[in-house]
Amino acid sequence: MGEERGARAACAHALAVLRVRGRALAVASLPAAFAVVLLAGGGTGHLSGAGWDAARWVVSVLAVVVLVAAAAVAAVIARARPALTPTVEIPEASAPDLYRMVQDLAGRLDVPVPSGIALTPDCDSWLEDRTHPAHGRPAVPGVHRSDTPPVLVIGSPFLWWMRVAELRAVLAPVVAGTGPSAHPDIAAARRFVRGLDAAVAVADRPGLDPVRRLAARPVGAVVRVLLRGCRGHAAEMERGVAAAASERAQSVDYGLRIVAQEQVGLAYAGWDRLLTRVALPAWRMGRWPSRLDAGVVSALTELSRRDRLAEGFTSRLGERPACDLLEEPGLVDEATSLLAARLFHGGPAEGGPDWAPVDWQQYPDEVVDRKWRTEAARLHRVLDRLGVDRDAEATLARVMDHLSTTRTGEALAAAITAEVSREATARPPAAEAAPEAPGTGARAGHETPAGAGHETPAPAPDAEAGGRPAQVPTAAPQQPGPAPQYASAGPEEPIRPQPGPQSRPQPGPQSHPQPGPGPAEDLAPAPKPAPPPISVPGDLDHAAWGPGGDALPLFPLQPPRSGRELLADHVTAMVCCAAVDTAGAAPGLDWLDGPTLLVGGKRHPDLAGRVLSLIEDADPEPLRSWLATVGVRPEKPVRLV
Repeated sequence: MGEERGARAACAHALAVLRVRGRALAVASLPAAFAVVLLAGGGTGHLSGAGWDAARWVVSVLAVVVLVAAAAVAAVIARARPALTPTVEIPEASAPDLYRMVQDLAGRLDVPVPSGIALTPDCDSWLEDRTHPAHGRPAVPGVHRSDTPPVLVIGSPFLWWMRVAELRAVLAPVVAGTGPSAHPDIAAARRFVRGLDAAVAVADRPGLDPVRRLAARPVGAVVRVLLRGCRGHAAEMERGVAAAASERAQSVDYGLRIVAQEQVGLAYAGWDRLLTRVALPAWRMGRWPSRLDAGVVSALTELSRRDRLAEGFTSRLGERPACDLLEEPGLVDEATSLLAARLFHGGPAEGGPDWAPVDWQQYPDEVVDRKWRTEAARLHRVLDRLGVDRDAEATLARVMDHLSTTRTGEALAAAITAEVSREATARPPAAEAAPEAPGTGARAGHETPAGAGHETPAPAPDAEAGGRPAQVPTAAPQQPGPAPQYASAGPEEPIRPQPGPQSRPQPGPQSHPQPGPGPAEDLAPAPKPAPPPISVPGDLDHAAWGPGGDALPLFPLQPPRSGRELLADHVTAMVCCAAVDTAGAAPGLDWLDGPTLLVGGKRHPDLAGRVLSLIEDADPEPLRSWLATVGVRPEKPVRLV
């Protein structure tokens, strides 16, 4: 493994972990050893008498019980399925350039080559051992399963945002970790710890019968004792491995790695904001953006144009993007986008009529406009149930009059919260009614049941665009589309599965083409290429957490919203609907803030404060002034879902 700093410490702590296993085996074997001594003494006549005979029986029975229990614990540890991160596997045929880059890195670092490459919808990269038989990976011919190198897991946003040289520099310390992973003591210690970690969860696995669950409780208690005994050594072992890998990687692109780390932080912040502000509202509407990785490129490109903190980053865009190492970057982006929706929102594992992909050009109409009208319809349904002016039409004036005559909006906020909860538990995303014309249907449509007479996917009941703010300055709003990037790296053209490397444009900065296909594409759209063999390993419900593992979503993006926040969102949605229907405004997409209202092609960020004045202070004048300035007519009915 070499003599890097930390390598010897890692080996020492690995041996300490293995000593914990050895002590456990010794304790389990101790009663059997006493029983053998007593039986041998009785057979030779040295330990005779009634007392020794009783001791032999007691110790022998105890030894059998302890050995059976130890065998049961060992069997559970050996059979337990270690955690496996859900990823999109990339075969070598689908990314030969990427594999060659990783192999070149491993050769320069003098470490084993990772056994495979996979992508994860996260801003991180690591090595993952997938040698357990339960993971279903085929064994490498001529190599023992336990000696197979780990899989290199790469964060998909890195491939789209970083350049090839930056990605190589960032991956160097990760690939260098295959060296310590091949050390027999470290590999054995890691397998032992992973087995303990997986065995702890066996007792809590759903679907166990009462007898097996009862038997699994003491096994879990024993495993927890072993984990406590080796936890500290395991943590220090991993620190030593990381230090050794980092030291070895200093010989490869060290100077560039320092610069590339800035891009790692920028990509993380942009990815967080894109998920919480842009993707989450679409997921709640039964849509999943199919080009999330390309979206983070557009978001960060816009940020680099307008923010002085990111000044100079646009000069990188003339270099070759790392996603160009993939044969079919569009298909890979689609697969990782669906996996992100699965992990962060809990959507279905496959697309369908109620879970359809949406590209960025369609996002304002299919997500933003539908979100506003869904929330506006819910607001008027709640007003009906509260008995507020039942005969009135679905107008903004109805909402403003009610909130301006009540001291607080707590009753309305509580009613909206209850309605959202009721919808969330009453039905899954289903077909929903289309927007109706003003004044038609039951009170301009807002009393029409969801799902009546339309086959478009329904929104989830709790649609909003808020989220935890990332520490990224807000970029100016824009209609989705243009971004100065490669065709394979950003959504500056109609995004569709790329036909292959031959049709990709040569590297070089581009201007600002408008979204939309050219005349030839209008007449003869290109056929969708056959997807490469990309897959999520195993059943996503069980692959990472064992059968009956944690319920999806594993990583919810937001805490539950308060009633006041829900009320503000619904009133804002009603204002936006009125602006679109009566003032010529349009729904838009801000790459960092999500759904936004565009009036004359520009965003009006002062709307939120005026809505809060109406809700919290019952003061409608600031909002009325804004409506008059924009030209919104609050007395006109709006189209609702």
